[in-house]
Amino acid sequence: MSPRWPALALALLTAGSVHASAQEAWRFRVLLDGDEIGRHVFEAREFEARDGGASRELVSQAEFRVRLLFFDAFRYEHRATERWRGDCLESMSARTRQNGRVDTVEATRDGEALLVRTPRGEQRLRGCVRSFAYWNPDILRGGALLNAQTGESVPVSVTPLGRETLNVRGRPESTRRYRLSGPDIAIDLWYAGAGDWVALESRVRGGVLRYEIL
Repeated sequence: MSPRWPALALALLTAGSVHASAQEAWRFRVLLDGDEIGRHVFEAREFEARDGGASRELVSQAEFRVRLLFFDAFRYEHRATERWRGDCLESMSARTRQNGRVDTVEATRDGEALLVRTPRGEQRLRGCVRSFAYWNPDILRGGALLNAQTGESVPVSVTPLGRETLNVRGRPESTRRYRLSGPDIAIDLWYAGAGDWVALESRVRGGVLRYEIL
């Protein structure tokens, strides 16, 4: 197995939106070296919590398949459900299947901390915990982000890369580009309009992974 596949999976992080309308969806096609390998769909809705506060739920589903000759070189399936209160994560339930290996992450609010459980153990993350919510401009503040596949808290920094004209849904559009950097992570993000996430690109070992909004 080529070593680029673990790096590819690392780039396929998911998160919950905190700027959704009553119900909203984002649909991306996913390419590797220009070849489409699957889709990633995010669906968000607002609801009223038991205490009367406004909360948001996001369901993320991804499926990828990389073929070499007549066999599958890489299979990836991911589903995550996240609930947010304001800009802070309240809970997460995620399941990822990668080439037969299954990873799970369960996170729930426990007082002042978020209790994160994986098959490898558990940890308590204090304060306001955020995940890799690419479409939420709040992510551009950097800091630690929760990986929905591994349950790890990953420190990241963000570098503005200026404006670019990008082809969005078949037409040129002015966008702002940023680079999200951390341990084993280098992900470029593009935002159009008032902070609408429209593309992602990450160089993995042996290729380039790209998200394009549909």
